[in-house]
Amino acid sequence: MNIVTEKKFAAGLSITSNAIIIILKLAAGIISGSISIISEAIHSLSDFLASVLTFFAVMKSSEPADECHPFGHGKYEDMSGFIEGGLIIFAALYIIYEACNKLFIHNGFEVDTTLGIYVMLFAVVANSFVSAILFKVAKKSNSISLFADGEHLRTDIYSSLGVMLGLVLIKFTGIYILDPIIAILVALFILKAGFSISKETLNNLLDGSLPAEELKIIENIINSYNNKNVKGYKNLKARRSGPSKDIEVTMLFPKDMTINDCHNICDEVEALIKNKLGTSTILIHAEPEQHSKRIQ
Repeated sequence: MNIVTEKKFAAGLSITSNAIIIILKLAAGIISGSISIISEAIHSLSDFLASVLTFFAVMKSSEPADECHPFGHGKYEDMSGFIEGGLIIFAALYIIYEACNKLFIHNGFEVDTTLGIYVMLFAVVANSFVSAILFKVAKKSNSISLFADGEHLRTDIYSSLGVMLGLVLIKFTGIYILDPIIAILVALFILKAGFSISKETLNNLLDGSLPAEELKIIENIINSYNNKNVKGYKNLKARRSGPSKDIEVTMLFPKDMTINDCHNICDEVEALIKNKLGTSTILIHAEPEQHSKRIQ
């Protein structure tokens, strides 16, 4: 199975599992009268919409560069991740609204917890399995949208587990007001994840630089060639575009060094960077040392 097929399989599996979990949670929430279970259903609905976005983003980003998109379609994954973050934030705010409404306006409610406990347990097991596959394929393919989808499901695991433990507590204590309180706590956890995903993907959409640790890897690779007539570098620029990274740098060589020798070293540096950072488009400009001051 090639990497594109693996990405499509992982995204499709996420869609299917989310659809099943949404139906189960909605049914359990309506039957039991639990706002915390319904909040989990809303959370899973945002996961489902995000999974659909991820599926189409993965398909689109896998297309080769064309006349209209000469740099490829990687930004589709960043756009998908940003929308997913927004969906998580919206779902969290809606959960808080509904929980506060039940907490402060509709008093005297009761909750049937048994069905909800079993549904939450199923959701935890299913999402643990699917998210593990998503993270594995995301790491292998360097896919930001699959990673965001995996983060979606990981927050769903923790929130479902929290709701399940809360329902167990309600079952044995009879303190039903815990139900909307648990829903608010779940929403705050979801809100944090949403802002985190949105921040990262927005940085990519706005061509923000790669993290400092990745820039340091590039610098170290170039500096390792100082004993092979590389006199320094300048104008290092690097950004992320979906599953790929775009890197540009100018390397400085002695003025009497042949073009062929410079080219061979640039090829070696490119290969090392790709080995360390994964899929990358690298442009290295070779320049005589006297045209620019040395930069380390």
